Amino acid sequence: MQLSAAPYEERLTAPRSWWLISLLAGVSLALIVLPLGTLPMLGGLAVGSAAAAVVVSAYGSVRIRVVGGLLIAGEARIPVTALGEAEVLDAEEARAWRTHRADPRCFMLLRAYIPGAVRVEITDPEDPTPYAFLSTREPQRLADALRAAKAAA
Repeated sequence: MQLSAAPYEERLTAPRSWWLISLLAGVSLALIVLPLGTLPMLGGLAVGSAAAAVVVSAYGSVRIRVVGGLLIAGEARIPVTALGEAEVLDAEEARAWRTHRADPRCFMLLRAYIPGAVRVEITDPEDPTPYAFLSTREPQRLADALRAAKAAA
């Protein structure tokens, strides 16, 4: 497998405040079972915190990669030869493409806590998906990696 000219990898981790919220979910469960005693309360704290932490970790484990001539975004694997131009979107443009300008057929890897995004046209005539919308903390770097991978392909 040939690596792309400018490999790119990003993990869309959840913000730190979400980890605090998972701890608070554990505290809430502990308070709910408090009338049953101290041991159930401690169990509720541990179980509630752990369950919420698993959810936060799973939601924040999504990766975007450009490697080996592929754009890998979550479960999607798109050859860079099937991609058109990558458009860097600032927070305001990204909001518009997530809402009123969105095409229901598009592929979205959306994380609301990440303001920047890249919109990449999909030029494969057999694919009904018009574009991919990818939330990213480094939109310019992702667009540059896609351009470099297309040039190398």
